[in-house]
Amino acid sequence: MIFNFRIVSDEVDNFKREIQIDSTATFLDLKKAICNSVGFDAMQMSSFFLCDRNWEKEKEITYEDMGVDADQEVWLMDESVLSDFIEDEGQKLLYVFDYLTDRMFFIEMTQLVPGRSLKDPLCTLSLGIAPPETIDIEEFEAKVEAKRSSNVMSDLDEDFYGEDGYNEDEFDTQGFDEMTFDD
Repeated sequence: MIFNFRIVSDEVDNFKREIQIDSTATFLDLKKAICNSVGFDAMQMSSFFLCDRNWEKEKEITYEDMGVDADQEVWLMDESVLSDFIEDEGQKLLYVFDYLTDRMFFIEMTQLVPGRSLKDPLCTLSLGIAPPETIDIEEFEAKVEAKRSSNVMSDLDEDFYGEDGYNEDEFDTQGFDEMTFDD
């Protein structure tokens, strides 16, 4: 069986990769395919996170056991077969490639092709330029602060000032329940 993964970034508009890989491959094979498609160093520390439909992290599959919490089960990329963790189209994953700034790719398994196999992963679509693999921490913090400041100031309503509190019923969360990829 072949899995087709779509990869996007929240940092770069018009960036997209699609990777086809055999379901019996490991997460390390997927990591290498992603890194090859974007020009990243495949030896860098990174993790995949299996997510629920709202992109909330559920299970981590890491490049190397860091031994942080002995109570938690550790899944390593080189030992974890894709088909043991991914069963359905629409499965969402995060690939965290820069721990320092928590930068990542958003991945969705878009198609599963039964009855076929692949010896090696293939990058079947490559659009746009990937974000840089690492970023200067001061530069990153300045961008985050600038974005936070501009969003807060433009989103505040004059009526908001002077209010002592808020009613949770005033917040409309409809539309935020499900994130999907646009073609």
